[in-house]
Amino acid sequence: MALDNFLNDCITEEDTYKYTLPEILQTRATYTPDTTAYIFLRDGDDDEERITYRELDQAARKIAYHLRLTGAAGDRALMLFPPGLEFVKALFGCFYAGVIAVPAYAPRKNRSLDRIKMLVVDSGSTLVLSNADISQATERSFSDLDELKQMKWLIMEDITTDGNIDTVAGVVSLPGEVALLQYTSGSTGQPKGVMVTHRNIMRNCDFIRSSFGFSHQSIGVSWLPTFHDMGLVGQIFQPVFTGFTSVLMPPVTFLQKPIRWMKAFSKYRGTMGGAPNFAFDLLADSTTPEEREGLDLSSIKTIYCGAEPIRKSTFDRFADVYKAYGLTPEMLYPCYGMAETTLITSGPPALRGPVYLCVSGNALEKNRIEQVPTDHPDARYLTGVGFPWLDTRVRIIDPETLIQCTDEKVGEVWVTGSSVTYGYWNNPEITTAVFQAKLNDEPETNWLRTGDLGFYHNGELYITGRLKDVIIIHGRNYYPQDIEFHTENSHPALQSNASAAFSVDVDNEEKLVIVAEVQRSFIRDLDVNSVCDAIREQISEEFELEVYAIQLLRTASILKTSSGKIQRKACRDGFLNKTLLVVGESINESASEATETGNEKPDITSLQAWLIAWIHIHLKIPFERIDQSKSISVYGLNSMKAVQLQQDVLTKFGVNIPPYVFFDKITVKELCERAFAKMNEVE
Repeated sequence: MALDNFLNDCITEEDTYKYTLPEILQTRATYTPDTTAYIFLRDGDDDEERITYRELDQAARKIAYHLRLTGAAGDRALMLFPPGLEFVKALFGCFYAGVIAVPAYAPRKNRSLDRIKMLVVDSGSTLVLSNADISQATERSFSDLDELKQMKWLIMEDITTDGNIDTVAGVVSLPGEVALLQYTSGSTGQPKGVMVTHRNIMRNCDFIRSSFGFSHQSIGVSWLPTFHDMGLVGQIFQPVFTGFTSVLMPPVTFLQKPIRWMKAFSKYRGTMGGAPNFAFDLLADSTTPEEREGLDLSSIKTIYCGAEPIRKSTFDRFADVYKAYGLTPEMLYPCYGMAETTLITSGPPALRGPVYLCVSGNALEKNRIEQVPTDHPDARYLTGVGFPWLDTRVRIIDPETLIQCTDEKVGEVWVTGSSVTYGYWNNPEITTAVFQAKLNDEPETNWLRTGDLGFYHNGELYITGRLKDVIIIHGRNYYPQDIEFHTENSHPALQSNASAAFSVDVDNEEKLVIVAEVQRSFIRDLDVNSVCDAIREQISEEFELEVYAIQLLRTASILKTSSGKIQRKACRDGFLNKTLLVVGESINESASEATETGNEKPDITSLQAWLIAWIHIHLKIPFERIDQSKSISVYGLNSMKAVQLQQDVLTKFGVNIPPYVFFDKITVKELCERAFAKMNEVE
C-alpha cells in the first residue's frame, strides 16, 4: 500500500512531498475506520461529540459532492462556523473538492462585517460554507452589502445524501496547489492572505512530529481557535497526519474556566497541547486549589507556548502551581512560528525544557546583547525557542546591510525551507518583498523576511521583538495604524494623523498605550475624562482591547520624522521616561480588592454596587470615575474580561448574559436592569 508508512509511524521525507493530507484521511478511513479522530467538548467539560475517521471521510465526501455542484476546483470558499466539528468536516470537504478554504471568525451579533467584506473582496470568494444559525444571523447583513450579496451559501444542515458520494474518491488537489488562505491580522484596507499549499501542510506537520516527538499514541487537548494557524495546524491537521486523537473545546469555555483545559488533559490522558503565554498566566493565577484537586498531568509530554513573547516568570509560576499534579518543567516547550511558515519555525527537542538567557534590559532596548548576573538590577530573561528542524533554515540578517549577523548580535529573522508558504494571495508586490529576499552568498534561494528581531546564542534562537510596530497582546497581532485611526475618530478634540499606539510591559504583561494630540481649539476647555472615555469605548468596541494608559498631548508636540511620520518608538520612550508634553492622562493603575455584596437574591441597588465593584477590581477604574449612565465598554473592556464578566454574573446571580451584549453600547445601569430582569424570570 502506497501510504502504509502513515499507519506505522514510519513517515519518510519522500512521503511528505508526494502525498496530501486528504489522501492520508482517506487511508485512515479505509484501514482504521473506527479510530476516533476528534472529540469535541461542547461545554468544555462532559458534553462530548466524537467523530471517527470513517465518519469524517463520509461527511467530507458529502460536502465535496455539493461543492462540485456549485463551484469548480480552485474557487475560494469563505468558512464561517462556530467552534466544533462542522468546521473540520467542511474543511476536508473543501480539500476533497479542490476548493481553496478561507477560514474566518464568524461575525458576532451586531458587529461590523468590515473584516468579512475585506476577506471576500481580497480572496475573490464566491461561496460561503456555514451552518443554519450563522446563516440566519448574517445572511441578511450580507444582502445589504454589494460585495457580499452575490455569494452562494452552502448550509451544512441542507446537505443530503442525494447523489453518489463514492464518486468523490480521487483527490483533486496536487501537493503544490493552494489548500487554504490563512488571513493574518493585516492593517486596515491591506488584507494579507497567506497561500498555504498541501505540501506546506505536510512538511510543517512532519517538522512538528519530529521535534515534538509525536506518534499515533499521542493525544492532543486544545481550546485554541481552529480558524487560526496555531489551532488549525496543531490540532486539526497534525492529528490526521500523525494518526492520533485530538480533544477540542470552544475557546470561550477555557476563558470562562481555565482549569477546564487541565482537567481535559487529566481525564483523557492528554500528551500534547499549547497556547500563547497569557493562557499560562491564567492557569497560574486564576485557578484555585479546590479546582485543581484530583488532577493528574503526568501523561503530558509537550505543552507548547508561542504566538507572543514567552516569559520565564510565567513558566516558573505555572510549573510551580501544577508540579503537585505531575507537571514537570521539562514538559514546557517554547517555540516560534507564524502563518507565513505554515505554523512552526523553530523549537527544541521534546522534554528538553526551556532555556533562558539573562541579559541587560537597557542594552536589549538598543538591540545589543549583554549577559548580566541574575541579580543585576537591569536583568531581563529571554526564553530560547529552539532551532529549525528538517530542511527549515533560519538566519539572522542585518536589515540595513543584508549581511548575516554573528552570534549574539540582534538582526532580522530570515527563513527558508519547504514549510515557507508561497506568499500573499493577490499581492505580488508584497510577496516579492517579503518572500523572495536574496542574500549575496546564496542568490538562488528565496528567503522569508519575518519582520521579527532575534539572535543566536550557543545554537539556540532567541526572539527579542519586532522590526516594525506590530503590537502583540494575548497572542493576537494588532496594527498600530488601525488603533490610531479609530482613536482619532473617537472624539472631535483629537488631531488627525497625530496619535501613536504601542505596548509596554506592566507586571509581566503587555498593555496597550495610546498618546494623542489635542487640537488647539480644545485645549483651554479640555474635558480629559470625556476624551479618554471616548477613546476607551471606541477601542474596546472595535478591537475588544483594554487601553492601559492614555496621554493627551499638547498641539503639534507628538514626535514625528522630518517627513511627518509618527515615531512610535520615540513616543514609547517618551511615555516611559515621562518626557512627553502631556495636557491630560488616564492610567488604569492597580485597583484594591473590594468587598462583594454577598446577597443571594440582591435588589437592583446591590446588583449595581456589585457591578461597580467588579469594574473597579477587574478593569482598574477608580470608583469616582464609574458613571452608570455610560457604556461599560468605556472602561476598557476586552474580550477576555467580557467572558470573565459573563462567568462571574452567571456564578454570582445565576443568569447568563452573552459577552457580545457588553460591546453593544449597553450602559452600566442598563446591564444591571437586564440582569435583574433575567433573575426574576429565573425565579
